[in-house]
Amino acid sequence: MTEVPDPLLTELRELALEAARRAGALLRDGRPDDLAVARTKSSPIDVVTEMDIAAEKLITDFLAEHRPQDGLLGEEGAATPGTSGVRWVIDPLDGTVNYLYGLPTWGVSIAAERDGETVVGVVEAPMRGETYHAVLGRGAYAGDRRLAVRPSPAFDQTLVGTGFAYVQTRRAHQAEVARQVIPRVRDIRRGGSAALDLCDVAAGRLDAYYERGLNPWDLAAGALIAREAGALTGGRPGEPESGDLTVAASPGLFAPLQGLLEELGAWHD
Repeated sequence: MTEVPDPLLTELRELALEAARRAGALLRDGRPDDLAVARTKSSPIDVVTEMDIAAEKLITDFLAEHRPQDGLLGEEGAATPGTSGVRWVIDPLDGTVNYLYGLPTWGVSIAAERDGETVVGVVEAPMRGETYHAVLGRGAYAGDRRLAVRPSPAFDQTLVGTGFAYVQTRRAHQAEVARQVIPRVRDIRRGGSAALDLCDVAAGRLDAYYERGLNPWDLAAGALIAREAGALTGGRPGEPESGDLTVAASPGLFAPLQGLLEELGAWHD
C-alpha cells in the first residue's frame, strides 16, 4: 500500500528549502570585504557578524509571512512560542568563524518541529553548491541524490568529525578527549560547522561525528538528515543528542564510539 504523503510536511520542507536558499544567497553574495564582528556570545572568540543577524531576519520574516502562527527559535535571538504546534529552529549561519575568515565550510540550518518532534531538516551549503534535506520517514537527500551513510569500517579505520567550544575551560577538556580518541581511529576532522559535519555523516564523507556543547539550532536539521540517511544519533548511552553530547555514526560504529566517549568523559567539562 502506497503511503499518502503528509501535506503539512511537504509544505514545511518547501518553505525551509526556499528560506535557506534565500539566506544562503544573501550570505554568499552579500558578504562585505570588510566584514566585522557585531558582538560576541560565550566568549570573546565566539562571534556574531552583521551577516548572521541579516540572514536570521530574512529567514524569520519569510517564515512569519507564510506561517504566522508557528513558533520560532533562532540562534541570533528569535524566540516566539507560536500556537500551531509547529516550531522552526534556525541557525542562519552555522560556521560563523569560517565565514568571517573566508573559509568555505559554513551553512544555513533550518529545522521544523511538530509537537516537539523534528520532522523537516534543511542545510544549505552555498560554497559547496549543495542543499541537504530530509523529511521524517522519507529519507535524506542532497538535491535529488539520495544519501546513505558509509558502511561501518573497523573502529580503527573510522574517520571521525568533531568540534570544539569557544570557552577555554571546555576546550581544554575537549582537547584531552580528542587526544585519547585519535590513536584509536583512522583520523579526526574538525570542519567548524556542526550542521555540515552531520550532513557529511549522512553523505558518507565521515564515518562518525561527536561534539559536546551544541545548541538545538546547531543540531536539529543535521541530526534528522543523518538519521534519515541511516545513521544512529544520540547523546550519552540511553539519552538523545543534547548539549551534553551529540553522537552520530553509522550503525556498526555508534555503540563503540558512544561507549568510548562515555569512558573518556566527553559529556562534561
